[in-house]
Amino acid sequence: MKEEVLLKIAHIIKYARDKKGLTQEQLGALVGLSKNSIASIESGNVNLKILNYYNIGKALDIDLGVLNNFQL
Repeated sequence: MKEEVLLKIAHIIKYARDKKGLTQEQLGALVGLSKNSIASIESGNVNLKILNYYNIGKALDIDLGVLNNFQL
């Protein structure tokens, strides 16, 4: 179950990043994470602190409710 949730969130983050035309490096710079960290998040390999999800959502103009409900 945990892996499924992480993969759904990862998909939403990658979709939103692509939609905004940002590279992983650019998104990382906006939220204070490395390109490698963003890549790990988008592959569903990282369970982030809630503050990191908030910062990523803010940078991509998506709210935490979208991440929580797995809706694009």
